Amino acid sequence: MRISRAVAAAACVSLLTLAACSNNADDPQAADYLGAYLYGTDGNMSNEFGDIFADHPGVLAGMKGTLPLTPLDSTFVSKLKAIDPTLKDFTYAGETYDAVVISALAAQQAGSTKATDIAKYINGVTTEGAVCKTVALCLQAARKGDNIAYRGITVKYGFTEAGEPSTTTYATLHFDTTNQVDSGKTEFLGTGNESNVTSKDLPKAVANGKSSTPLTIGGLLPKTGALSFITKPMDAGAALAITEINAAGGVLGKDVKWIDGNDGTDPKVAKQTIASHHANGVQVLIGTGASGVALASLPDAVKNDMIMFSPSNTSASLTTVEDKGLYFRTAPSDILQARAVADVILRDGDRKIVIIAHAANYGTKLTEDVKKELVKAGLSESDIRAYTYQINDDGTVKDKAELATIAKEVVPMKADGVLVIGYAESADAIKALVDAGATIRH
Repeated sequence: MRISRAVAAAACVSLLTLAACSNNADDPQAADYLGAYLYGTDGNMSNEFGDIFADHPGVLAGMKGTLPLTPLDSTFVSKLKAIDPTLKDFTYAGETYDAVVISALAAQQAGSTKATDIAKYINGVTTEGAVCKTVALCLQAARKGDNIAYRGITVKYGFTEAGEPSTTTYATLHFDTTNQVDSGKTEFLGTGNESNVTSKDLPKAVANGKSSTPLTIGGLLPKTGALSFITKPMDAGAALAITEINAAGGVLGKDVKWIDGNDGTDPKVAKQTIASHHANGVQVLIGTGASGVALASLPDAVKNDMIMFSPSNTSASLTTVEDKGLYFRTAPSDILQARAVADVILRDGDRKIVIIAHAANYGTKLTEDVKKELVKAGLSESDIRAYTYQINDDGTVKDKAELATIAKEVVPMKADGVLVIGYAESADAIKALVDAGATIRH
């Protein structure tokens, strides 16, 4: 990565400096090296992530990355801001809203608030029947026993048999000199395949269903831990969905109940919350935030016959996880994100890539998928170097010295691009690179 002129002289004293600092005649390529672009993925592409760099002003300028994000209309954004005027981002707000709405529609069609009954209808409310786009109209049709194809904020086509979006939209975001996302540069890219929508025969909707037990939905979102910085928009999306569902008459003749809950970005916390929610009659969990937390805590939800419906899990491992038909997500698989981020990297003409990722499932699986996409596009495996760092159960970095060691190896490599995959803790990886003498190419 390129060293800024202001610090070039000092930086060249260090063994960690890039060859670009050298005037050595034996290093003829050094002067030609312009530095590395910095890339991120959905776990670290947000304004809230940028706020972590108060001690490194402007260091993210030029960083770009991908995030599952559908262009949000102004009406939806205004409704979210009415719930929480402090929102700076809308990351996974639409996905959370859709997860809650789909759960309500499935319960209405099932004529039951039993999770194992609701689960049988979730894919169907996105794939069969007349298209409906508002909570009120969709619930009205569901009460009649009509088949519906819900088209909400982010769900624009039906679910696959695995219970996840068949198509999605990614945004390419860019950080500016204030370490905030420059919304004027945001680009959108559609990906996925409509032919992957489930073709499985689905059960007939129940007309005029009623229940003596209300549908109770429990939050399982990261209030604390390494993903806590993305929770506020998800909270707002859930609150908006509950408000609109109940304003439209609720589900099975009763208002839907919401019980808040924390996954802590930590399997131990998530399991405690699942147990608490089960004791309080929750049938549908909205969460978890992190894929690794979902993989670790899903058996607890399944054991208790509870649906886990995540707005933000992206690991490809969750497509085939053993879930007894009780796991769903509105976030797309990272197989789709890998294609999107590879496209961003390739558009910059990068040929030599370094990937630095946390060693949890999200980081390792996305690294693997991105490497596959880059090699498929023509890059040599030898030109893609990958490093992982260990994190604690709560998502914090286990040993910052490990990141310093990685940075010492990476900086002299003269890579064209560095992709950092992680959550809030990935800020430490970026800071380690900068502290080793590197800056970001704009």
